[in-house]
Amino acid sequence: MTADLNLALLLGAGVLLVAVAAVRLSTRLGLPSLLVYLALGLLLGEAGLGVQFENVSLTRTLGFIALIVIIAEGGLTARWSTLRPVLGVSLTLATVGVAVSIVVVGVAVHAFLDLGWQLSMLYGAVVASTDAAAVFATLRKLRLPARLVAAVEAESGMNDAPVVIVVVLLSTVGPFPHPWWYEVLLVIYELVVGGAIGLGVGFVGRWVLRRAALPSSGLYPIAVVGLTVLAYAAGAVAHASGFLAVYTAGVVLGNSRLPHRPAILGFADGLAWVAQIGLFVLLGLLASPDRLADVVVPALVVGVALVFFARPLSVLISATPFAVPLRAQAFLAWAGLRGAVPVVLATIPLSAGLPGAERLFDVVFVLVLIFTLIQATTIAPVARALRLISPGEAQELQVETAPLERMGADLLQLEVPPGSKLSGVHLDELRLPVGASVTLVLRDGRGFVPGPDTRLKVGDSLLIVATAAVRDAAERRLRAVSRRGRLARWFAEYGEERG
Repeated sequence: MTADLNLALLLGAGVLLVAVAAVRLSTRLGLPSLLVYLALGLLLGEAGLGVQFENVSLTRTLGFIALIVIIAEGGLTARWSTLRPVLGVSLTLATVGVAVSIVVVGVAVHAFLDLGWQLSMLYGAVVASTDAAAVFATLRKLRLPARLVAAVEAESGMNDAPVVIVVVLLSTVGPFPHPWWYEVLLVIYELVVGGAIGLGVGFVGRWVLRRAALPSSGLYPIAVVGLTVLAYAAGAVAHASGFLAVYTAGVVLGNSRLPHRPAILGFADGLAWVAQIGLFVLLGLLASPDRLADVVVPALVVGVALVFFARPLSVLISATPFAVPLRAQAFLAWAGLRGAVPVVLATIPLSAGLPGAERLFDVVFVLVLIFTLIQATTIAPVARALRLISPGEAQELQVETAPLERMGADLLQLEVPPGSKLSGVHLDELRLPVGASVTLVLRDGRGFVPGPDTRLKVGDSLLIVATAAVRDAAERRLRAVSRRGRLARWFAEYGEERG
């Protein structure tokens, strides 16, 4: 037994280190890291090194655990100031948009693959949910308007709840136990109660952690992650949406200025990476490469119906009432990435023994491989073509800095790219609000402390300290100067985000 344990630890450590190294390789090649992890799982599996793994129930359980961690990290890093304005459109996308997507894909599958209505709608339900891990990992590399990123991330944090209910319902062997209106009310109940539980756990956790003097700073990240898991468990026990409870609790805790906040976010980020690596490798192990070649055509049919018809229509119906510009809607449609979530959801009918579930799993697996590769590698060009890339967008640096924590401030990084009107502006002409200041300029590989007469140049990197109260105002001012120069306000440019 000891020898087996040692071998398992050796294999697990090797896979983890290879997966970490693969992040850099995938970044250089422009490939999504999740595809590398899935490929690694396939190489370890029956067609590669010969590792036999067919435990569907264990995969589903571990998959849900991994999603809890990934969604929690997304909530912890979401800023309420950017999330609040897009909450309505995100919630509509996660409910109405999901329903539209299920119906459109279901009709397409029934028409082109000649499957029964129950199985056709199950196809639509399994692929209806956007994937939090894929969205977080892909969009955060781009300098997009914060509210646009927040809308996609919030949607991915909330749309699992209704999708799981529909998938479980459609995976039922035999007649449905309840009428359709009962299931609609159940979805509403899960969302409302799940959100309420998340808020409750978040606010109670914030109150306790602000007043508790834990003996070690390393205990604060563990406590925060424990609170998010508690939110999921409480939601599940109440038969509500545990995933929405996790995300809501994470948002409350992440915006609470907790002690050792940078350490908390760094710990959650590392834990989310481990969850992603483990989840995707596990799903790759579960897949059977010998069967995948036979489902390429059905995967393309479902994928085309989803990406080019269902997703754009669901975005149009959900976002238009909120006056979201068409350029932003186009990006929302293309950024609805599918990753591990559809594959994990496909294990539900597979473990229930539903006829056709094995082929459904294979189709979804191939669909994720193909369309994640296409969408994730083209998101940046699409964003540039839609003129949504914001080179003047400041990015937060996650570092442990006790003085900044005591003054309730964040450390931001801003680069001066070619074409930015920041070039040539003197530091005192930025006119940042009181509470925000440029503390360091990195130029040609050398850093120096700037003075009021320091003139910015293309290629400069600025480190900016901004208190929480003025951070949003400082970012708006930096965006405004980046677009129109030192006379931005003269041209009625105030740095508001553009859709």
